[in-house]
Amino acid sequence: MSNDNTSTLKSVVDSATGAVQNAFGKVTGSTADQSQGQAKQNKADAEYDASQATVKVPGFTASSSGAVTKDDPNRTAGSYNQTVGAAKEFVGGVTGSESLKAAGRRQNQEGQEQEAKGQVKDYVAGVSDRVTGTVGEAVAGITGNKGAQEEYQKQHAAGKTTQRGAEEDILKQADAESGASGKS
Repeated sequence: MSNDNTSTLKSVVDSATGAVQNAFGKVTGSTADQSQGQAKQNKADAEYDASQATVKVPGFTASSSGAVTKDDPNRTAGSYNQTVGAAKEFVGGVTGSESLKAAGRRQNQEGQEQEAKGQVKDYVAGVSDRVTGTVGEAVAGITGNKGAQEEYQKQHAAGKTTQRGAEEDILKQADAESGASGKS
């Protein structure tokens, strides 16, 4: 793996190493080991934050690795159907049209299901690309194939970005649903 590739696993290992070194420094009375251990832990915290960093905009996700991925079309279409359905439901409620209100509810529900289908597809594809990229990169590293190693690093980064984008949307929906259920 390249050293500039932010990794959640690497940050956990670095944090544990820093904690051990810090503890060793406390036991032996070595302030140098304590300081170095704390510095490793601080660096690990920053690595962890960077490994989780994504920017989500409608239809796309960008990550700290520089990868930009396009969302599954079902996510965008589902979101659109939810918006249009909610608008129909609102207009039907205001105008007293039960049929428009019911049609809006149906379209909104169908949009939620469609978006969820796209999120699951993106999440699974992201995990798959991360695993394939990691294994492929390791094999290419062993065989000395630098070109393949770089391609597998890109595949891993794109997979991570896709996965994080789906996770962000799933968490955002879960938060919205828990907030809505708290108001009931």
